[in-house]
Amino acid sequence: MTPRTGRPKSENPKTVEVKARIDVETNEALIEYCKKYNVTRTDVVRQGIRCVLDNEKK
Repeated sequence: MTPRTGRPKSENPKTVEVKARIDVETNEALIEYCKKYNVTRTDVVRQGIRCVLDNEKK
């Protein structure tokens, strides 16, 4: 029997999807931020969530 092929399973799979509506100005600012820092929109959202939760602990 041959070993399984493909990508290995993630230790922390991203299975939850979050959707949010934002205005055009916020979207444009987000796009510019992503270009400037070479990050994805999803990365920025995750960072924002962590920031809010960290601030709550203080």
